Amino acid sequence: MRAKTGRIPALGAVCALLLTTAACTSGDDEGPRRSQGAPPSGTSAATDSGKGGGPGGDASVPLTAPELERAALTTKDLTGFQVSTGKSALAASGQPTADKARCRPLADAMGDAPDGRARHTVNRGLGSLDELGLAISASLSSYSETDAKKLMDGLEAAIAACGDGFEATLDGRGASYREVKAAPLTVRGGDETVGWTTVATGEHGASPVHLVVVRKGATVARFMAFDLAGRKPPRVPGAVADKQLAKVAQVLAG
Repeated sequence: MRAKTGRIPALGAVCALLLTTAACTSGDDEGPRRSQGAPPSGTSAATDSGKGGGPGGDASVPLTAPELERAALTTKDLTGFQVSTGKSALAASGQPTADKARCRPLADAMGDAPDGRARHTVNRGLGSLDELGLAISASLSSYSETDAKKLMDGLEAAIAACGDGFEATLDGRGASYREVKAAPLTVRGGDETVGWTTVATGEHGASPVHLVVVRKGATVARFMAFDLAGRKPPRVPGAVADKQLAKVAQVLAG
């Protein structure tokens, strides 16, 4: 049976359970007020400005860091969501370490980047204005297309092998992830999609989480949804994932 808490979890407690997520933001709106000339918080430090993507929108050519930034979601892209960059000081940075090698892809999916093969990553945090408490971490990463396919294969294998859960740590913080179950989501514009749910449990209680990873050629989009109010099992909204893939397609098309 899914673990539940008897009270609304604080933001810091949820961030600790999830180890690291762009949805635990400082509250700065991602939009025109952001200062120019410096990479936004939550973005890889890469400085390349070369053209990624292939001629005619070839999705097999990795996008550059600036192109990923252009493809990332903003508040004006979505009705009913506030989009932010950066993470709260409460949220750790880096890659979680799983106690079981076979479950490592699932722990990696909750880190700053899907795994070490990612060339560049940009992160966003989304807060729902219509479903109070629903928070979503969204990110885009570029890979070689071969590595992007390996990532998806690794996630599928880990979901199948880790139904009994795993432990993960990051910067001294730890959490247990139980009840790992496949929970697919149909996303328009993706080549492959993997989705699963789990219940993150730590000293502050339990928090159900829904994660979806989508590959479009050499680009990987990640989404992680959780409910700060703890009222119902969260789900990544299809409209959010569809819009993100549509923006990727626009950047690929030039």
